[in-house]
Amino acid sequence: MGPLDDLRVIELGTLIAGPFCGQLLGDMGADVIKVEPPGIGDPMRSWGRGLAVWWPIIGRNKRCITLNLREELGQEILKTLVEQSDILIENFRPGTMEKWGLDYASLSKINPRLIMVRVSGFGQSGPYSRRAGYGSIGEAMGGLRHITGDPDHPPSRVGISIGDSLAATFACLGALAALHARENSGRGQVVDSAIYESVLAVMESTIPEYTEGGTIRERSGAILPKTAPSSVYPSKDGEMIVIGANQDSVFSRLTEAMEQPALSKDAKYADHISRGENQLELDNCIAEWSVQLRSEDLLTTLEQHGVPAGRIFRVPDMLDNPHFQSRNSIVDVAHPLYKNLKMQNTFPRMSVTQGEIRWPGPELGQHNAEIYGGLLNIPPELIDEYKAKGIV
Repeated sequence: MGPLDDLRVIELGTLIAGPFCGQLLGDMGADVIKVEPPGIGDPMRSWGRGLAVWWPIIGRNKRCITLNLREELGQEILKTLVEQSDILIENFRPGTMEKWGLDYASLSKINPRLIMVRVSGFGQSGPYSRRAGYGSIGEAMGGLRHITGDPDHPPSRVGISIGDSLAATFACLGALAALHARENSGRGQVVDSAIYESVLAVMESTIPEYTEGGTIRERSGAILPKTAPSSVYPSKDGEMIVIGANQDSVFSRLTEAMEQPALSKDAKYADHISRGENQLELDNCIAEWSVQLRSEDLLTTLEQHGVPAGRIFRVPDMLDNPHFQSRNSIVDVAHPLYKNLKMQNTFPRMSVTQGEIRWPGPELGQHNAEIYGGLLNIPPELIDEYKAKGIV
């Protein structure tokens, strides 16, 4: 049983920023009831490169119902569900829930213990709050796009929807903090997670670097400026290997592995600051050594000397890797269409109450009868009537 198996979560969001928060809570055992528009569903049901295999992951561990929240009857049914729930997640444009009469002031009257998690591009307040905001815009405003990529190219993007996922992760963190606060106060609250602020939160010291030192961090490709050595280095067989040896003691071990221990005593490389000032020269020196060894021998040598290093993995490398296999980092999940569908496991690991993948993303409305007829006690004939009216 997961650590959150006594909680019920209503997920109203679509795409990634809200649903990934629901996935995280569901992975830890929460009963997540995902609400989707009848006949339409979450666009994630059709997303994926070549195959629609994103939905089984982001929809996993959720019970799925259909409900038309644009209709007054649909709103009243949701309020009945709110009475029996702990958390509500939504990532509509700010103002939408208020338009539907589902604002926090109204819902908290029904259930004062309710925690409302609101994920949006720019937050629930401020002059930009009502703007449409995707993850890519939040990544740009939060400062990530400006420093991503090579310096001689336009700003690049990370190859995943990192802004959405960060906002969802901070939303999950906020929900858990609100649950803890509720233990003392007895009341819920609103968790306001903005994509641009979630990106901003992981931007390290970029702000005081400018305000105190006048430095604006720029795109730097494979390196982190003034942090050396920490980059990708060539091997004899053409594979690029990541080496991180910027700490003084680790750099000393690297020079031992290179059979050039004098480098760690050289004034140009003796400490973090001096290595940063001479980063290009040092990286070239390491590359001249690394390219003489095949990748396997290079990694073995670095491991023997306690120097952090690794290959740049693609999915086939992950599937074949003994460490991934030993920790079940990727698991097979039974799926009606794909049989055993491989996906990433639940993280982090818990020593007593480990989360698990109980089922992949369900069909649209798969749990209508279970929720409406069971949990909400709505008679079958009334459910049929609602269905005919396009409510469920």
